[in-house]
Amino acid sequence: MPRPERIEYENAYYHVMNRGRDRGRINLFHSTLYFQTFLQTLEEAVHRFGIIIHAYCLMTNHYHLLIQTPQANISRAMRHINGVYTQRHNRLAKSDGSIFRGRFKSILVDSDAYLLQLTRYIHLNPLETSRPMVKELLDYSWSSYPANVNGVKKPDWLECEQTYQMLGRKKRYEAYARFVAKGNKESLTCFYNRGNIASVIGDKDFIEWLKSVKIPELKLSEQIRASVPQGATIGKIVDGTYAYLNKSYDLFRLLSREQDKAISKRNIAIFICQDYGGYSLRKIADYFGLGHVGSVSRLTSIIRSELKQNKKLKCKINEICQYIVKRVT
Repeated sequence: MPRPERIEYENAYYHVMNRGRDRGRINLFHSTLYFQTFLQTLEEAVHRFGIIIHAYCLMTNHYHLLIQTPQANISRAMRHINGVYTQRHNRLAKSDGSIFRGRFKSILVDSDAYLLQLTRYIHLNPLETSRPMVKELLDYSWSSYPANVNGVKKPDWLECEQTYQMLGRKKRYEAYARFVAKGNKESLTCFYNRGNIASVIGDKDFIEWLKSVKIPELKLSEQIRASVPQGATIGKIVDGTYAYLNKSYDLFRLLSREQDKAISKRNIAIFICQDYGGYSLRKIADYFGLGHVGSVSRLTSIIRSELKQNKKLKCKINEICQYIVKRVT
């Protein structure tokens, strides 16, 4: 049975889970050091991939994360988190091999309807085991709940403001504690108790928007990405981009003055190498002589922001990709 495709788009929200291998019988976290190491890995992913963590809970043999992806990169970010933590876990345990049961499970979340409920669901995990792990959630150190209620200092990389805003109350710490104490809604519990959890949780409008608008749009983008063949090296992509733009000056008439410098020929080539060519930030940085992969991420983010409001620019970049295809095939 084929694996369901992940739906990835900018600023999507996901409830992400994974378990230890052998049906969860293998522990992921053996001591405080392992928990701390996973949180360190999570923090690194926030800075490297620009993801936003709204809630987390690390249990002995599995974890829950509530992640927002401004850069539409949940697969890349989680591949890094699981891969790097596996290496660090094995180094600490003096072992080798996989520690996870398989690829991570992600549920696309309708943030308007379910974000607040899901933070509660995630935070209640230590109390909802067959034998509760603590008497009070505030006593469980390996979830974001203590930070949400001001029981401990909040990590800089944890985002709590959206949760507080959705509660709509002034006394945010007390309000969130009361909200969690009410327990999960029965409908949400039923959703997660299904044998095969659906890949999306949302209201009817959200589901309809996905089906009729977002998924067709993503499929079109995927077709365009596929138009840059695998044989296109970074050098060929760059040469094709420059060749097209040297003949087509109308692209730069589409840009505002503020974007003239940010969206140069070089930076468009960098964007196409990463977004359409699929090359890693490291390889692109090395090719262009950039000192840090963060420079590539920053430049591509600028172009993505401009693409959101500039449809003509998006069409022009698609034309460049088609031009590259003709040159290398």
